[in-house]
Amino acid sequence: MTQLRFGIDLGGTKIEILGLITADNKESQTVYQKRINTPKGNYLETVNAIVQLVLQAEAELKFTLESTLKTNTITSKKNTQTSILPGLVGIGIPGAISSKTGKIKNANSTWLMGKDLQADLQSALNRPVKLANDANCFALSEATDGAAKGAKVVFGVIIGTGCGGGIVINGQILNGINAIGGEWGHNPLPWQSEKEDSHLCYCGLSGCNETFLSGSGFENHYLKRTGQVKTAKEIVALSEQGNKVAEQLMQDYIKWLAKGLASVINIIDPDVIVLGGGMSNIERLYTDVPKIWQNWVFSDMIETKLLAPKYGDASGVRGAAWL
Repeated sequence: MTQLRFGIDLGGTKIEILGLITADNKESQTVYQKRINTPKGNYLETVNAIVQLVLQAEAELKFTLESTLKTNTITSKKNTQTSILPGLVGIGIPGAISSKTGKIKNANSTWLMGKDLQADLQSALNRPVKLANDANCFALSEATDGAAKGAKVVFGVIIGTGCGGGIVINGQILNGINAIGGEWGHNPLPWQSEKEDSHLCYCGLSGCNETFLSGSGFENHYLKRTGQVKTAKEIVALSEQGNKVAEQLMQDYIKWLAKGLASVINIIDPDVIVLGGGMSNIERLYTDVPKIWQNWVFSDMIETKLLAPKYGDASGVRGAAWL
């Protein structure tokens, strides 16, 4: 059976909606995509923006979806049943839903904190709405039909502005009893040496993985070493040009990432680790990190694969559609 699904990525600066036609065999086709600016600081406007995105997408697809399905290779002649409208809605959020209150917690977009976003959207759209942490959505996307398709245990890593993670086992998100499954970013970087500078994290602790492995953390370490403000992309470019400070930081970053991922391998022993976020675009990570992570993994052999995402920046919103 084919199904129309809407995935929404609720970010701090933009809201993106993706419309997918999906099949039981996990094949999919994108039929709609749009981005708008997030109404920062205004909860009611954020809810309304999401509702209008869904309704507008359905209105625009109403007259084209049937013809699209006729030519879609994932539609079988033996199975012509199609759920056209309304579509299923899944949303990736920069936080989690409290298992105690059902309201948003741990959100970088602070205007969402303490709000019952799921109930408000379900009421406005008159249908079930599924919410999940955006890193969980990323992991689900790559485990469903992305780089880790077919793997039993997948750890999805976000190393961008922050440092997040999600765990998918047999196609299902491991949310956890506290709704923080995969949140490795706020564990301390393991096996720290005295030479590895610990920075204060926004969570109130110091030495968190996020302060070493996020793009912003990478930039902060460069600032402390040089007194210069550079973007992560600029620092990587400098390392490739032979700048000694940038190259040393790049080598340190590879070691930090290898340590952080080794601790994850020791706990959940994933088949595949997929990197996402801006730092995942550094190609040497996929060769250099696996060369050294055996120094900290408690095994005589490591079969875990470290892979780049199949869908890049679109993976999170695709994962929301698969919720």
